Amino acid sequence: MGSSQSTSEEHDYQLLADRTGFSLEQIRILHKRFKHLTHDKDTLRREDFEDISDLTFNPIRSQIVEAFFDKRNFGHNEVGSVEEIGFEEFLTVMSHFRPTRQYLTEEERDKIRQDKLRFLFNMHDKDNDGTITLDEYRHVVEELLSSYPEIESETAKAIADAAMLEVASVTMGQMAPDELYEGITFEHFLKILKNVEIETKMHVRFLNVDTTTMNCVK
Repeated sequence: MGSSQSTSEEHDYQLLADRTGFSLEQIRILHKRFKHLTHDKDTLRREDFEDISDLTFNPIRSQIVEAFFDKRNFGHNEVGSVEEIGFEEFLTVMSHFRPTRQYLTEEERDKIRQDKLRFLFNMHDKDNDGTITLDEYRHVVEELLSSYPEIESETAKAIADAAMLEVASVTMGQMAPDELYEGITFEHFLKILKNVEIETKMHVRFLNVDTTTMNCVK
């Protein structure tokens, strides 16, 4: 029975490897971290992230945690959020932070980049309306500046407003005086970040797992 269970587990791991790009060894390591995080349970809840010291002072900690419970990030074309996730969902979300392998076709590289940027966009488009509004953008800026106590809330809002105006000028060009910029669409988001190598900059580190070392093996 032990041998049968081991074979079944290896099969499940191989399916996860094919889906996420992690190696079998990386999946075993991440499964151990997952069980540690859940206190040996089969599902992970938001409160399980509370004791992760690496996330405590991260200015976008709340967005990172929520990303693990956002159905849009599970690859099933669903929306909304869940209260708990299993290892497969955990691994799927972690794969968004993994650097890509060195040799990719142009088509593969474009798809991976698009997926990573969509994941990043979803982190800030909290209401899933397809737009990062000024209020959502202000919230991001305020969280990023929260580690600088000398910067007051009104100053943070002014910085966010100015940045949004800059985004509008880049994505919309010359706007009419009475034209209202409603926010950043995903198409605008792609345009803003077109010269940023998001593949090498998007990573997370916690529970002694550094995704910058977990290169894609597919």
